[in-house]
Amino acid sequence: MTVDLVDALIRTRALEIAPPGQMFWYTSGTVGPYYINTHFLCGGPVVAAELLACIDLEKETPARLPGQLRRLFRRKYDTDTTYRGVIDLLVETIRASDVAVPDCVSGGERRDWFFSTAVALELDRPHLLLYKDRGMVLDADGAGGSVGGLTTVHVADLVTEASSYTGAWIPAVQACSARMALSVNVVDRGQGGIETIQRAGVPAQALIRIDAALFGRLLDQRAIQPEQHRLLTAYLVDPRGAMKSFLEEHPGFLREALSSDDPRTRERASRLIAENPYDLHPELLQGVAPEPGRNP
Repeated sequence: MTVDLVDALIRTRALEIAPPGQMFWYTSGTVGPYYINTHFLCGGPVVAAELLACIDLEKETPARLPGQLRRLFRRKYDTDTTYRGVIDLLVETIRASDVAVPDCVSGGERRDWFFSTAVALELDRPHLLLYKDRGMVLDADGAGGSVGGLTTVHVADLVTEASSYTGAWIPAVQACSARMALSVNVVDRGQGGIETIQRAGVPAQALIRIDAALFGRLLDQRAIQPEQHRLLTAYLVDPRGAMKSFLEEHPGFLREALSSDDPRTRERASRLIAENPYDLHPELLQGVAPEPGRNP
């Protein structure tokens, strides 16, 4: 079965578009018109959260984690046609690349493992689990945990600016005398990550890119409204400028965030006001900020 990746992203809520007049809050205290949780392609938000919880329980026990990952994602591959379609696309992309299929498949802690585990199984290659502290575990019968001299294809859920690649995954592989020969990502956020990986000497590609063509298709399919499409395309060209204009035109958005029932939203709104990353006029910020001594 060939999966329609755009349809899959929307249907599983792996890609969510903010409703008209709203924005998503990001951890950095900034806002944006879409949110990506690529691992939702593995059954949607509820199932993906359950799988992530299982990984969190097991990841501190390297001896047990690889087997648990194999069981979890083999079951998902066998029973979930959307997830299987995504894995099959990744496998086809690897086999069709100019690079010979590497010795093993690597994935970074934790969401990469949603995809790298099943790809390794389908390619019949050992799975190299990379940890954020540059630790690693090689899941390979009889391999003795030896990574030196191997080549790897790194499979990731999402690439943004590729800071994890350059700061963790590539150095970790190199430090044990192995070589990352290829990078294949599910989603490219279109923020220079693919180019950064390539400059590091690793051929890189993605199944889908967040760009104007994608948003145009969503508009044609009536998955988004013209107002949302205009804001999404403006954000692609100038994220800071587009969000500055939105906040200036919707002062009520910040006021509502400061009085939200969600403490994370209140914290992020307070951070935006304190750090003012969009260089908003002080009068606008004073007009939405809570009175001194009052909790938002």
